Amino acid sequence: MITDTAAAASDRAAELAQLKEEAVAGPDEQATARQHAKGKLTARERIDLLLDEGSFHEIEALRRHRASGFGLENKRPFTDGVVTGWGTVHGRTVFVYAHDFRIFGGALGEAHATKIHKIMDMALAAGAPLVSLNDGAGARIQEGVTALAGYGGIFRRNTLASGVIPQISVMLGPCAGGAAYSPALTDFIFMVRETSQMFITGPDVVKAVTGEEITQNGLGGADVHSAVSGVAAFAHDDETACLEDVRFLLSLLPSNNRETAPHQPTDDPAGRLTGALQEIVPANPNQAYDVRAVIEEIVDDGEYFEIQPDWAANVVCALTRLDGHVTGVVANQPAALAGVLDIHASEKAARFVQFCDAFSIPLVTLVDVPGFLPGVDQEHGGVIRHGAKLLYAYCNATVPRVQLITRKAYGGAYIVMDSRSIGADISLAWPTNEIAVMGAEGAANVIFRREIAAADDPDAVRAQKIKQYQTELMHPYYAAERGLVDDVIDPAATRSALIGALAMLRPKYTDLPSRKHGNPPV
Repeated sequence: MITDTAAAASDRAAELAQLKEEAVAGPDEQATARQHAKGKLTARERIDLLLDEGSFHEIEALRRHRASGFGLENKRPFTDGVVTGWGTVHGRTVFVYAHDFRIFGGALGEAHATKIHKIMDMALAAGAPLVSLNDGAGARIQEGVTALAGYGGIFRRNTLASGVIPQISVMLGPCAGGAAYSPALTDFIFMVRETSQMFITGPDVVKAVTGEEITQNGLGGADVHSAVSGVAAFAHDDETACLEDVRFLLSLLPSNNRETAPHQPTDDPAGRLTGALQEIVPANPNQAYDVRAVIEEIVDDGEYFEIQPDWAANVVCALTRLDGHVTGVVANQPAALAGVLDIHASEKAARFVQFCDAFSIPLVTLVDVPGFLPGVDQEHGGVIRHGAKLLYAYCNATVPRVQLITRKAYGGAYIVMDSRSIGADISLAWPTNEIAVMGAEGAANVIFRREIAAADDPDAVRAQKIKQYQTELMHPYYAAERGLVDDVIDPAATRSALIGALAMLRPKYTDLPSRKHGNPPV
């Protein structure tokens, strides 16, 4: 016999199930259809793609706003336009929040912001990565300053979590104003072509103020931010591919700054010879090649994940594994601008070095650099200040650092690319290395300028002096003789040498001076 108490409990359970079903279903089928018609998934469909199957635990699904005015009191949907919770990616805990564009256009109000604040606090307390799936229209105008304060709380938490847990922003719709600033404070930004945009002021405001006409994608689309502004790290053609890459990136990252990145056993022998490098890298220092082929030859199974591949292509930054251990690689790219350092390349590499250092990921730097890019635009654009960002990042990094000089390393760019003098733990070089203040031709023209000018045959004397400079100061063992290179190695031994050095350095500990924080050039 069912008692009245049991019947009441059963009714309550049925009511709860119905409410949760309503919260999961969202506003109506038409809203879902409109989202799909734009080529976009719903918030929960995105979460299902991101997390391991069946691992999502939602919190505050029944949260509703308490605002009134402008008709809000008559429209109080569950979730308030954001789905929050945690699950796993490759078995490790990850926290997530996803804007639901079907509800208030994903706009942020008080209740919406409070849910995000809570999940951010939980991620920081649990020491687990936070992924935001962004598809929101900015602040909820009807709630006024309360919505703006909600953004402030998000920005403060982004900053507190910086360098403590990985933070990844995935842009899956139009995000303007305050909605663009939180992603800018995180470690990595993913975007999807045609459907996601980021800008502080939209095309209408731009036209009204400046008279310029431009589309949303032209102003802040995925290709703009991944190749022109450098705001986004990755651009994808669809959401499925995008979220699959987010999962792969998470597999390369530690859960927090107190843990190491997950080790993955490999069948690729640590002592595997890399003789192909001699064919990949031309002996002629002026001949271009793709440094990504070098990275592929060295790392485990040829697999690496390049960061910001479309921006500042003259430097390559990538996460990979060496003998199963996650490693960050910074490499000059001779196939783009001859591998020079410039404003954008310096910024790109500096931020990557800082990220790796924050999360205890060792660094390997592959050097083949002719110097900094000369020019009025570079100087007026502050190349000194921007180049100093990379210098500061390396000097401040306490993780194991190994430098490998493959060919040329000239001038200040040699120093900046993690030279022994700024704290590299181990510096290796191939027999083809040329370390000097500048190239032999330029150096000879400066040192022997008068002698060349006074000669009966200036060209012959210049050629002789270039050869003299190369012989005396640019031979591959000059730096090794002075302790600025620890070893000159056969390119075929590169993989084993790097793995051996990193293994030796794994217990490295550096005690920095006591300070609140440094004051890096920004």
